[in-house]
Amino acid sequence: MNWDSIKKEYDSVLQKLAAPNLDRKERGEFQKKASQYSSILEKHKQEVRLKEEVEELKKSVDVDPEIQELYTEEIVTKEQDLKKIKNDIEDLLYPADEKDNASVFLEIRAGAGGQEAALFVGDLFKMYNNYAISRHWNVSIMDSSETDIGGYKELVLYIKGKGVYKHLKFESGVHRVQRVPQTETAGRVHTSTVTVAVLPEAEDVEVNIDPNDLRIDVFRSGGPGGQSVNTTDSAVRITHIPTGVVVSCQDERSQIKNKAKAMKVLKSRILKADKERKDAKLSAERKQQIGRGERSEKIRTYNFPQNRISDHRINLTLKKLDRVMEGDLADLLNPLIDWEREERKKSASLLEEK
Repeated sequence: MNWDSIKKEYDSVLQKLAAPNLDRKERGEFQKKASQYSSILEKHKQEVRLKEEVEELKKSVDVDPEIQELYTEEIVTKEQDLKKIKNDIEDLLYPADEKDNASVFLEIRAGAGGQEAALFVGDLFKMYNNYAISRHWNVSIMDSSETDIGGYKELVLYIKGKGVYKHLKFESGVHRVQRVPQTETAGRVHTSTVTVAVLPEAEDVEVNIDPNDLRIDVFRSGGPGGQSVNTTDSAVRITHIPTGVVVSCQDERSQIKNKAKAMKVLKSRILKADKERKDAKLSAERKQQIGRGERSEKIRTYNFPQNRISDHRINLTLKKLDRVMEGDLADLLNPLIDWEREERKKSASLLEEK
């Protein structure tokens, strides 16, 4: 890393900011760059200071062996702090998705496997709900379609909190479960699939929808959450005619509130589709440059007989499926966050080469 060059870039941006003839947009862009460079340089100062402290501690270990254990513990702590600062610097140098702090709409749908897949939708819901509670996020059910044995054909959740998309965006894809179904009498292991989609909540300014492009239907709410309101047509279904996207919400007793929530989901789906189109184009360009194929749609396998969970994108296998299903997702998601950081660095390198 050439820190002298970064310092020169920072000084150059500050000089441009001082120009009196900047318009509002230019000033905003330069202020954003100046803030980014300032944060990077401040983190670098912390990194240099920590490195010096670690070196001094290592010298002290050799000089005074009587308190070696104390020094060793402090070295470990400071090296962990150093690793965090390095990650912070990389996040600033190779910015993460600007939607990382957004709340999300998380959609879980049963795939292959019939009733067993529907039951696993319910299991994933409990897993995500427990994880959200551990991070002090709020979860509400926007829409659901239950089966007669307690599972769900589909489930749409709204998870509100800071950094929700950063941690849950990796969940989009096909989740495969291998276990003995409740209805299986011979003890045979079955394989079923569930699909998950994670949509960052769209801001109103990001998606402009023409009201003439919408078809809005109301219907009677039903099922859990709808039983107390099923005497009125309070549920809302919205169809975006140009794209064919359909969303529904029956969470609230008020038709107006359900319509407002459904519009949020609709905007988020349209925003997500637009981002996926752009990402697909960038992915195709990158594939041509580095010769890598697309990843499998199947992102994860949950093997209950062996208490094993495997993430196929990063070749990670954990023998703690029972704890994961209870919402202990840190050992599963943190490596994915690190993996994404490395992917951002690779993408940035390709851009720099152009």
